[in-house]
Amino acid sequence: KVGGKDMEIGFYAGSFDPFTNGHLHVVTKSAKLFDKVIIGIGVNPDKKRRYDKEIMKNAIEKILVNRNLTNVSVVCYDNLSVDAALEHNATLLVRGVRNGMDYQYEETLASINEEISGLDTMYIRAGSLGNISSSMVMELLQYGKDVSKYLPEEVMEIIKDKSNPIC
Repeated sequence: KVGGKDMEIGFYAGSFDPFTNGHLHVVTKSAKLFDKVIIGIGVNPDKKRRYDKEIMKNAIEKILVNRNLTNVSVVCYDNLSVDAALEHNATLLVRGVRNGMDYQYEETLASINEEISGLDTMYIRAGSLGNISSSMVMELLQYGKDVSKYLPEEVMEIIKDKSNPIC
């Protein structure tokens, strides 16, 4: 409880592989709306991870400190996002939406998530960062293109450091 009212906790789940400026936009907006925000780095069985979850978690934690986002934390989990959210006492799921296709996909997920967990979903528009996706960033990287405008500096450090294992 905060000031006599129940604490509002948003759970922002994703693979964050890598964590982009679009993700950071959603986190920054969420941090203003919730008492606490938890970024949950999960596993998507349909995607192979490119960067180790713990390495990305450390980079995101640096971003939070450097941007003074003191009410945001990061966890890694291996179960369903809604189960991880409930384990962390979340009151709402947070999802970023880039376009209409995202919305349709997210709305289907939100319905199922609410049915199995009772948690509703809040969407935050990606706004001018709606063209950024982790997959797009990784494809540009593969072809040697500069992606620094799409990624926080702390994530660029991981990508530049060739000693970081790409999973």
